[in-house]
Amino acid sequence: MSVPFHDYQGNMMEGEARDLRKDKLLQDDRIDSGLDSLKEEEYTAIITDLSNMRMEGPPDTSNYEPEPWKKEVNEDGDTFLHLAIIHEEKTLVKEAIQRSYRDHFYLNKQNNLHQTALHLAVITEQQDISQSLLQAGCDPEIQDFCGNTALHIACKQGSLRGVGVIFQYCEKQLPALLQSVNYDGHTCLHLASIHGYLAIVENLINKGADINAQEPCNGRTVLHMAVDLQNYDLMKLLLKHGADVNRVTYQGYSPCQLTWGRNNMLIQQQLVEVTHKNLQYLPESEEEDSSDSEYEYNDDELMYDDCIIGGRPLH
Repeated sequence: MSVPFHDYQGNMMEGEARDLRKDKLLQDDRIDSGLDSLKEEEYTAIITDLSNMRMEGPPDTSNYEPEPWKKEVNEDGDTFLHLAIIHEEKTLVKEAIQRSYRDHFYLNKQNNLHQTALHLAVITEQQDISQSLLQAGCDPEIQDFCGNTALHIACKQGSLRGVGVIFQYCEKQLPALLQSVNYDGHTCLHLASIHGYLAIVENLINKGADINAQEPCNGRTVLHMAVDLQNYDLMKLLLKHGADVNRVTYQGYSPCQLTWGRNNMLIQQQLVEVTHKNLQYLPESEEEDSSDSEYEYNDDELMYDDCIIGGRPLH
């Protein structure tokens, strides 16, 4: 809190007061135009104004009181800004963002699904709104009810432009976003790989995504996923960017070992050529059992039809 000039004067020691008067006389000589010197009350007013303008720490937001329209939410927890984005009322959206510039509390408010305005802008493919939100101060690291950031959603949807906007305006947060995992244990790279969006996969890797990141539940990397998905092009792309072919799951299986019992011989041949010999083949007792390579994706991901119960396949 700045101290008024007259209080500051009254609390000075006598010697300091003499120095001030001396300095003042010198300053009066410097600013004297030759026509008229500043009057004492004018000088005092200037010093008081400067003292009041001085910033000491961030502004006090403890008494923050939002505008009435910012308090309104519907039964789904959606604010005016959420609804304007959902209905693509761009004029209203831009007005709300402009009037909420750097109002982090409002811009980052989450609905009942823990979605911010940025989540909804990405979901509805409104990249211009995503850009405005990020420039206004929306936090890209906030996770929704599934643990997805806005970048997770863009990768899952295959939105190359959506990913590009976040890359452009979240440079400082990008390392954290690339490491972030949702509640299924998936990074953005995992999601892009699962859904086969190769352009996004390559962009993520080029931006620093960990190509060897392992799912916490079973230790699979995206290269293991490429085998599960029998996606030859994904496997080639990952090998091109230096994916570790000898990285094993928590049960000790390399990507090459998971190719046994699969149909795509090209994937198997490529991986056998570059994998350590002791990780090329399944142990003898498991040559006919590739059950570890079966992976249950959730409803939004790939489902397999090669599950076996009681010795009979499910169809």
